[in-house]
Amino acid sequence: MAKNAISPTREENYPEWYQQVVKGANLAENSVVRGCMVIKPWGYAVWEKMQGALDSRFKETGHENAYFPLFIPMSYLEKEAQHVEGFAKECAVVTHHRLEPNGAGGLAPAGPLEEPLIVRPTSETIIGETFAKWVQSYRDLPIKINQWSNVVRWEMRTRLFLRTSEFLWQEGHTVHATEQEAQEETRLIHDLYAEFAEDYMAMPVLKGYKTADERFPGAVATYTIEAMMQDKKALQAGTSHFLGQNFSKAQEIKFQNEEGHEVYGWTTSWGVSTRLVGALVMTHADDDGLVLPPRLAPKQVVILPIVRKEEDRESILEYCDSLEKELSQQEAFGEKLRVKVDTREARGGGKKWQYIKQGVPILLEVGPRDVAAGKVFAYRRDTGEKWGVEKGAFTTEAGTFLETFQKGLFDKAAQFRRENTHEIDSVEALTTLFDDKGKEGSAPGGFANCYFCESPETLEILKPLKLTVRCVPDDQDHPVGKCIFTGKETTLKAVIAKAY
Repeated sequence: MAKNAISPTREENYPEWYQQVVKGANLAENSVVRGCMVIKPWGYAVWEKMQGALDSRFKETGHENAYFPLFIPMSYLEKEAQHVEGFAKECAVVTHHRLEPNGAGGLAPAGPLEEPLIVRPTSETIIGETFAKWVQSYRDLPIKINQWSNVVRWEMRTRLFLRTSEFLWQEGHTVHATEQEAQEETRLIHDLYAEFAEDYMAMPVLKGYKTADERFPGAVATYTIEAMMQDKKALQAGTSHFLGQNFSKAQEIKFQNEEGHEVYGWTTSWGVSTRLVGALVMTHADDDGLVLPPRLAPKQVVILPIVRKEEDRESILEYCDSLEKELSQQEAFGEKLRVKVDTREARGGGKKWQYIKQGVPILLEVGPRDVAAGKVFAYRRDTGEKWGVEKGAFTTEAGTFLETFQKGLFDKAAQFRRENTHEIDSVEALTTLFDDKGKEGSAPGGFANCYFCESPETLEILKPLKLTVRCVPDDQDHPVGKCIFTGKETTLKAVIAKAY
């Protein structure tokens, strides 16, 4: 076997390493359409596991799934000034409704639309217009809708999963009778996203709110979960927006309250996307490829029959089938194990490397000696540990192995974040932490935690360093200190970092 399956390594070239991990794991590939991707079966299976876990939690908290149009009349975006300004440069626009022969053997647009249509970058406006028809009385509220869909944002610089012109996501949209209810909804989803990231993705996150310049266009408040990737950059992994009455006023979402007065609704929106698959790669992968948290692995255990002599085939395959049946009855995380026997005619080493690169948590090799001894030869993807073990003992402990694996990934990522989070008490210290003077990776980087006040001066200092305020964390309990940018007294601390 080669020393590493992925070249270049993380240390040699992190951006290219990321692309090669995605390619080696068969997660996705670039499409012929610039900035778009083809999500391959293994990558889509990971996304489906994410969908399933999130969807069940949305439904447990009273949300229903629905679907709304891909196309949005341009005038709808124009009704909410901040919203259209925030998304204008990313919008794909449809201006014609058919094609006709151009007389030169090709096609040309024909049939101009009376009003251009925007391919949805997000759906607040079109869903708000629908909600306006559904809401008449306080008795109609709350409305709590989620949609699984694709969106288009015309990105200039794209990278598989992390930033593509078209991506898959879920977007939740709700209307409430009171401000308090809408605020509680925003926080509920904020907490739900954080729990999913940590419990399923084994990815520790910071919870907090965005500053005004980083807020969702048109929102009153945006809450975010931020994760540290292995190159010490931040990744925004999910956002929940309190929209106040901004969109309800623009879309005329109003109702008669209990006192008989006509009032505007209070709305929220929230979403996560296939960016989370990229987050998995950058949080856990190594120089041999992807490492999947067991809760999200499409297959948690893969059994590899090692058949070198034809006379051994039948006994080995029977042994593997019985092992699969026994393992499939075991549980981890409250669910039956997901197990596969790979009987393809291929060299054992090649098949094993395929599954290593795809991040399968546990591989089991079974040869004639294992059958004779009633054993299996096991490999754990997280630690690289290899060991021979009795079949019955492994079957009994398989669920525990996977749960230990999951916890180990989280603990490792949490430790990495702790080691690369720095208390910063001056602009000079901040500059030292991040200013690489043109040499990628020469500065320590990571998360800078510092006293902070929102101000124009802050942005002017951060911009040349290519830094942003990732969030003001929820857990604020600090003595009075001085903002490192303005010198003003404050009790707030913010996390500052380079980010994707």
